[in-house]
Amino acid sequence: MPLLPAALTSSMLYFQMVIMAGTVMLAYYFEYTDTFTVNVQGFFCHDSAYRKPYPGPEDSSAVPPVLLYSLAAGVPVLVIIVGETAVFCLQLATRDFENQEKTILTGDCCYINPLVRRTVRFLGIYTFGLFATDIFVNAGQVVTGNLAPHFLALCKPNYTALGCQQYTQFISGEEACTGNPDLIMRARKTFPSKEAALSVYAAMYLTMYITNTIKAKGTRLAKPVLCLGLMCLAFLTGLNRVAEYRNHWSDVIAGFLVGISIAVFLVVCVVNNFKGRQPENEHIHMDNLAQMPMISIPRVESPLEKVTTRGNSVEITQRNTIKELKHTGIKRHQNTKMTARKKQGTMDLLKQQQQQQQNDNKPYHRLCRSHMILKQMVCHCIGHRPFSPPAHNPQSLFDYNRSL
Repeated sequence: MPLLPAALTSSMLYFQMVIMAGTVMLAYYFEYTDTFTVNVQGFFCHDSAYRKPYPGPEDSSAVPPVLLYSLAAGVPVLVIIVGETAVFCLQLATRDFENQEKTILTGDCCYINPLVRRTVRFLGIYTFGLFATDIFVNAGQVVTGNLAPHFLALCKPNYTALGCQQYTQFISGEEACTGNPDLIMRARKTFPSKEAALSVYAAMYLTMYITNTIKAKGTRLAKPVLCLGLMCLAFLTGLNRVAEYRNHWSDVIAGFLVGISIAVFLVVCVVNNFKGRQPENEHIHMDNLAQMPMISIPRVESPLEKVTTRGNSVEITQRNTIKELKHTGIKRHQNTKMTARKKQGTMDLLKQQQQQQQNDNKPYHRLCRSHMILKQMVCHCIGHRPFSPPAHNPQSLFDYNRSL
């Protein structure tokens, strides 16, 4: 594969930076501005699903947003830096430095250390996924406008003015609430849960990084414990949101699904399970080898190959010898049978000749034969029947005389 020109490579790098900047700006507009209007969802009078007590501001939660965002941003950065440094040092110690990726594709204008290259790549993808998760969650909250479990405690509707004599009466519209508008607007943005999505995204990304990158011996039990610990923390974050009446179960489950989906997509499809790319020089070398014509090049065999070849030749020779012996034995057996058959035929023929000579030597048989020959000659002369000498068998002689 030919090297990309420097201009094209630089333009691709700038394009990726523009995408990253656009993602950050979109997340900012969703989070801190009123550019996107939240859907106003109605409710039923005295609905028990929204009558939970108000748990207080977000800072009073057991998992406040400052702690959650700090862990989601700091722990992955620390783990990836430490992991990449350890992998780099192990590769240098085992002299495997030549087999890893060495340069970033920048038009051959500079050289970047593999440690820096991989760290920037993995952290950049993680940061992009973090903002993408925030965008997906905010978009779902704006579109659905799902109400929090403590919505009625913040809304403070005037049931008398609204005419809520029955529990089945549906109320819609912003004028139904008399509470703080900012708190009411925040109580309308709960589906999916942002805290659950961000926590599970960070945990899943780190879990897959640890599983696919760290291959050292002695980590057979340490890696599962660390990964399960991270997933357990994310799960506890979602449970805390439900226990404090800040989200419904459906909000937390939807947040888990969003975070897991984005993490798996980025790890599998973007960073290829945290495996380094093959250097461009190796691609060029493989393409040149594929285009070269097939020629015969002399090769020196190693002693191990010679021993193996000799062993294989001895084994093949033994097999061929066994086959030849079997074939020779079969031929000998067939020849023995043919010889026995010929001998039996010769013996039978000799017996018939001896029997015939014995019959001819008997005087009675000689007389009968001469008498029969005489009668046949007389009949032939008369023209009664053609002349054919009788057989030597005595029974046939008597039959012939009787017919005459």
